[in-house]
Amino acid sequence: MKNIAILCSGGDVSGMNAALKRFVEYALTNSLTPYMIYNGYEGLIDNKIDPAGYSDVSGIISIGGTKIRTSRSKRFREARYRRIAIENLKAREITGLVILGGDGSFKGMQKLSDEYEALHIMGIPSTIDNDIAGTEYCLGVDTALNTIRYAIDAIRDTASSFGRAFVIEVMGRECGYLALVSALTSGAEMCLIPEIKYDLSLYRDNLMKQKEEGREYFIAVVSEALKNSEETAQWFENELGVESRVTVLGHIQRGGTPTVNDRLMAFHFVTHAIDALIRKEASAVVCYSDNGFRLKKIEEVAFKTYRINEDLLKLGMEFNTK
Repeated sequence: MKNIAILCSGGDVSGMNAALKRFVEYALTNSLTPYMIYNGYEGLIDNKIDPAGYSDVSGIISIGGTKIRTSRSKRFREARYRRIAIENLKAREITGLVILGGDGSFKGMQKLSDEYEALHIMGIPSTIDNDIAGTEYCLGVDTALNTIRYAIDAIRDTASSFGRAFVIEVMGRECGYLALVSALTSGAEMCLIPEIKYDLSLYRDNLMKQKEEGREYFIAVVSEALKNSEETAQWFENELGVESRVTVLGHIQRGGTPTVNDRLMAFHFVTHAIDALIRKEASAVVCYSDNGFRLKKIEEVAFKTYRINEDLLKLGMEFNTK
């Protein structure tokens, strides 16, 4: 192992720049030559691969997103373009690769690993959705949750001032993790996610009772996967007689200054990835759980469905009854 590279694929997350900084500095500490691949798999095809040094990662740790940019590459799905990518790696004698991304990125990683046996690849789960099977934490999640917390806290001020119901739609694709954790930690009165069946008639009875006892406003956190934010706002007006508004937080959840936890997790993820490359481990994904960090086969991660922790789901079910 002499030359190693890093790329970001799929959606950006805060913490990627911290990962880039650790990658370059830890590689140099281990007498490896680090390369950065710009624009994800697209850059790997287009040969946008540059050697990196300390100056390339100076001052980026506090910046969200990724300095080397990212992409979703349709071309990489085709074998002819992957062959071009492999030749670009061979030309620089790169035999180690770190990929920051989600399950789609890891499926591409599996193809690359199968077609270039001399290449050792380590994946780092990086998605605010936190929907990667095999790991309890993905890079960027903590920053996203704190961004949502700040937004909900600010919206609560207006909700209480006007006596309104606010339906706050958060990201998560098909996974309700962000919505559930945000609802629990912000004191919301309602949480709607795809993983938990809900009965609005039960909500009506409970929320109407709260209204009769003096509650003047409501906060509902809804997962974008349900596509029912406007419908939920209308329900508040029709069933509870409370003026309602919808706030779609959108892509602000993906950006922003990375939290201390995301910076630290980036360092841990990258350290384990590079150590595994030095040992010439078989291509794998670095995963995290209460038991610490461990490597898992790509097929254990990219081709399995993520399920929210049972303890969190149990807490989420209480929204239907409280």
